[in-house]
Amino acid sequence: MNPHGTAAGHAQAGAPDQDDDLALRVTRRPRPGHWLAVLAAALFTAWLAYTVIVNPHLHWDVVVDHLFDGVILEGLWVTVQLTLISMAAGVAIGVLIAVMQLSGSPVLRLTAGAYTWFFRGTPLLVQLIFWFNLALLFPVIGIGVPFDGPKFVEWQTNLVITGFVAALLGLSINEGAYMAEIVRAGIQSVDPGQREAGASIGMSNRRILTRIILPQAMRVIIPPFGNQFISMLKTTSLVSVIAGADLMTVSQHLYLANFEVIALLMVASIWYLVLTTLASVAQHFIERHYTPGAAPLRRRVLGDLVPGRTGRAQGADRTPAKEGAS
Repeated sequence: MNPHGTAAGHAQAGAPDQDDDLALRVTRRPRPGHWLAVLAAALFTAWLAYTVIVNPHLHWDVVVDHLFDGVILEGLWVTVQLTLISMAAGVAIGVLIAVMQLSGSPVLRLTAGAYTWFFRGTPLLVQLIFWFNLALLFPVIGIGVPFDGPKFVEWQTNLVITGFVAALLGLSINEGAYMAEIVRAGIQSVDPGQREAGASIGMSNRRILTRIILPQAMRVIIPPFGNQFISMLKTTSLVSVIAGADLMTVSQHLYLANFEVIALLMVASIWYLVLTTLASVAQHFIERHYTPGAAPLRRRVLGDLVPGRTGRAQGADRTPAKEGAS
């Protein structure tokens, strides 16, 4: 028997015990400030929840009665319509403007730059009011020869630009300016060699864009697009200034009639939270589709609620893999 081999075997056998002893001796430094902050935050949250729930001036019975009221649900459906249509139109406009910004033509680049500069530089509220009052500038709109030429078809602007149409115009055009920057950043994140590879096999620029560039750019586009979609759900509340019949508008009409201002605002807030939560879940699964290996939804939620939880969870997930490999 080889004494050296025996000693080495004893050393190897004792190595895990030594590592275990070292691991057991690792202790965390006490952090009284951290626990005081946690305690203060928990007490404040509990106090705030208790104050809101038992406040006699917040009539929860009114909230429950109006939560599924027909008028509220109609306004909720208008909010969903405004969000979906405006985002679809905004994405289409954004892709077009982004392609123009990356074009080799200085005229197209200047036009796209002026579009994003103007609609990102002016408040959305001003744009909504402008579109709603378009009849003051153009009493009649139509299709015909430009530069004061003859018109083939004409309509009264007040009959065409309703509150809903004005809201769609304002939200869509404004969103297109922001989506243009998001799409442009996504396209520029793709390696230029991808375009050259597509051109080398005879693909047209349109096919290169739709088949090669945009699918790879989606990993960069999807996260900010999801944020824009959630923001759009809440931004539709600005439509109330032009009587767009959305959720916020009908809530205002109800509390102006029964003077239950806080209760109706709570109803609107609950539905906005429901919509944004559903959108956040959908965004997560879309991101996982375009980004394999993304963290599960439960881990992301815990990571948002408990700081440092995500890192510990990922470490726990990696531990069995290490043990199996060893």
